[in-house]
Amino acid sequence: MTPDQAPARQLTETVISPPVIAAVAAHAAAKVPGVVRLEPGLRGLAGSLTRIARQRIKGLEPAPTEGVRAAVDQGDVRVEIDLSLSGLDQAAATAQAVQRAVSQAVTEATGLTPSAVSVSILDIEIRGGLL
Repeated sequence: MTPDQAPARQLTETVISPPVIAAVAAHAAAKVPGVVRLEPGLRGLAGSLTRIARQRIKGLEPAPTEGVRAAVDQGDVRVEIDLSLSGLDQAAATAQAVQRAVSQAVTEATGLTPSAVSVSILDIEIRGGLL
């Protein structure tokens, strides 16, 4: 086969947007024992409302990403998560479990391995009069 007869190579690029990564991370974080809920905070609420409105206009059902921010810069993925935890579990251990679960879920779902998963604990719910 001559170079003129060789099939043309197709160049393809796959782009995984930050909201997709944030949705995967939110789902993984919410399933970790000890996590009561994701906390959107003020910055998260503003961004979330804008994204949800844009998706609803397009007729799409938005995936929940409140409390999670993801950034992708030239293949470098960073995830930030704001959580409310149960007072029945050790906060540091739960945060580490969230980091592991989110990193694994993002890698499995997207093929991208986060360089950082930052967890901020914004609230600890104490129920049953423990403290």
